[in-house]
Amino acid sequence: MLEKLLMLVARGGFHSQKELAQTLGVSEPLLERAIQDLVRMGYLKPLTEGCQEACPGCPLQRECAIGGPAKVWTLTEKGLLLVEGVKTA
Repeated sequence: MLEKLLMLVARGGFHSQKELAQTLGVSEPLLERAIQDLVRMGYLKPLTEGCQEACPGCPLQRECAIGGPAKVWTLTEKGLLLVEGVKTA
């Protein structure tokens, strides 16, 4: 499930936790634990302050949730390498 979650994040766009949980066939609390596990393992990171530097080229610029109640996650370099390895396998 963790690999599938990373692949969904890698596709980009916005996905609610409810949507991701349904797509993966898990509960929302289990999805939240999976996200936290991927953060601890170094595959995901939350976007936080300083993101504004990338806004001009960001495809999410109009719908950015930074500073709001939503959480925005992105793949780390380690996560990108894993996703690329899965795609080529």
